[in-house]
Amino acid sequence: MAYYLSSTGDYHDEIDFEFLGNTSGEPYTIQTNIFIQGKAEREQQFRFWFDPTSDFHNYTIHWNPDVIVWYVDSIPIRVYRNYKSEGIGFPDQEEMHVYSSLWNGDNWATRAGEVKIDWSYAPFKASLRDFKARACEWNGPVSIRRCAKPNQANWWTSPVYKQLSPNERDQLKWVRDNYMVYNYCTDYWRFNSQMAPECSKPQY
Repeated sequence: MAYYLSSTGDYHDEIDFEFLGNTSGEPYTIQTNIFIQGKAEREQQFRFWFDPTSDFHNYTIHWNPDVIVWYVDSIPIRVYRNYKSEGIGFPDQEEMHVYSSLWNGDNWATRAGEVKIDWSYAPFKASLRDFKARACEWNGPVSIRRCAKPNQANWWTSPVYKQLSPNERDQLKWVRDNYMVYNYCTDYWRFNSQMAPECSKPQY
């Protein structure tokens, strides 16, 4: 299952939560990813510290001109800062739509594609509850400047949302120390040691 923000077209922007399948008895994996002008390969994966199938949980993407933060139950698990002034991509030029979907990722998702979907369990279902889209409405290209303008109406641009609080930084460290299982910024083999430029920058 995936829950994500996305624009459209071959050079789209996208901010993802992806819930990867598992084999019976194994923990579930949540993957975050970000596409900038059609280019992804910025995955970070985490094990859950709870069973995500036993109850509803709160999954939040907070996106403003300074930073993107992925939250699970109000706990930050990932941060991606805006370093566009230094030539590093950041999604801030296109309108985003909210999507939720079920899709077949068995060619790569579970044990790198080793475990395939057991179609005898179909139909597969996912449920959402209390969805809230607190966003700046898009009304054409002028919306980019209007939505990013720091004023009282644009609550997401207030200083408190520009960086994590000390407590949130502690929570983020706890998640990354104990539950992160993949980080594109440390996968030197995959990228032949040509790492993405944001990997050398502080994110929080």
